[in-house]
Amino acid sequence: MSQKISPRPVFATEKPTDKPDNSPGLNLDQISQNIESIATFYVREEQKMSPAQRALGSFSEFLGKPLYLGLVIGFIALWMLVNVLPRLLGLAVFDPAPFSWMHLVISVGGLITATVVVIKQNRLAKLEEQRAHLDLQVNLLTEQKVTKIINLLEELRRDLPMVKDRHDAEAAAFQQPTDPHVVLAEIDEQREIAAQVMHAEMAEAIAAEPKVQP
Repeated sequence: MSQKISPRPVFATEKPTDKPDNSPGLNLDQISQNIESIATFYVREEQKMSPAQRALGSFSEFLGKPLYLGLVIGFIALWMLVNVLPRLLGLAVFDPAPFSWMHLVISVGGLITATVVVIKQNRLAKLEEQRAHLDLQVNLLTEQKVTKIINLLEELRRDLPMVKDRHDAEAAAFQQPTDPHVVLAEIDEQREIAAQVMHAEMAEAIAAEPKVQP
């Protein structure tokens, strides 16, 4: 007699193999933390501003709006109208053509506007410098972490008996930390070489131009 093999029973206590959770919740949390860190940075910089800097910042924002341009044009038109129509009627005016007082007022306003804009640009440049310094620090820290990870992986590869130990020149080069001073010196050298090549090409182009006979 042939025996029938019964299928493997399924018990209620058995659970399916857990699958990795690919939900985007973790990524959203990381993005939210990054956004919050950036927002905190800007809030901290805003809190460092004095009341005078806040007032100048608000005024500079107003200068960049179309309303300011419309007000300036309207002021000039009104000034000219007030000083032209009474003159046509034979009345005295306080600033006849060519409107010397108007030129003075516009010059003073332009000086104030330029000063406010320069102050705003200096503050933005300082903020941008801080951000660039922060990016540099983060990049250097990331490079150090990557170098450490490569060192740990190379040690693991050498210690595992089932992995063939071999020399990897590229991995050995990546194990060495990057020296920022060497990188900056190389960048300066490449810039100098590029500048010399450009000057030489310009000199050759000038020498190759045909000379005009008198």
